[in-house]
Amino acid sequence: MRAVLLRVGYVLALPAVLVALWWLASDGSTNVYWPPLRTILKTFPDVWTGQRLREDLLRSVLRLLAGYASAAVVGVALGTVIGSYRRVRAVCEPVLEFLRAVPPPVLVPVIMLFAGIGDAMKIVVIASGCVWPILLNTVEGVRAVDPVMAETARSYGITGPARLRTLVLRSASPQIFAGLRQALSIGIILMVISEMFAASNGLGFSIVQFQREFAIPDMWTGILLLGLLGFALSVVFQVVERRVLGWYHGLRASTRRS
Repeated sequence: MRAVLLRVGYVLALPAVLVALWWLASDGSTNVYWPPLRTILKTFPDVWTGQRLREDLLRSVLRLLAGYASAAVVGVALGTVIGSYRRVRAVCEPVLEFLRAVPPPVLVPVIMLFAGIGDAMKIVVIASGCVWPILLNTVEGVRAVDPVMAETARSYGITGPARLRTLVLRSASPQIFAGLRQALSIGIILMVISEMFAASNGLGFSIVQFQREFAIPDMWTGILLLGLLGFALSVVFQVVERRVLGWYHGLRASTRRS
């Protein structure tokens, strides 16, 4: 129990200090662009009602999850193939490096031409940015499979889907999750950017609308809600990662103790 409380204290200490500094720095501010934190917090429940949370926050989260899940499936599948075969990797690497260098926000007007201005466009924008860290980390993870373990699996006749599941993906899973973690933060950024183009709802749309209407405290509440969403998704991701990679973290802990 004491260890849990200590861990919670470590997690909350820095945010509490930053909020206190923000409160003190903005207290008494008369700058219209920098309202006091107490004004932002007072405005928050008036702006983000249940209906608005359903129309904006929920829709944004659903788009994010759809784009993120699509990127995860495509990134892991392609990364496994490219990492497993040297010739495929040699052929694909120049094209991958070219496409990776193109910032996803630049592709928004192009994607709008093919996917329209609805939810499909926003999902594709999110997926187009999230796929790269997942893909590249999967490639490196698959390439780093222990040759001794690979030879042992071959000697025992473990081939096909069984080899892929029990050896390749399991060995590459720590790096795959590293790519998934990177992709999550990219996905949140692209979620907001995609909702700034021809949208009628979503967090990005609401923040821009507040700014255009000069409702500065309302705009800050949207930014604050976006930060809370990112924190909540990060916590959920850590829980899932700990559960899936329990064997990996246990192995590292035992190695440190020895």
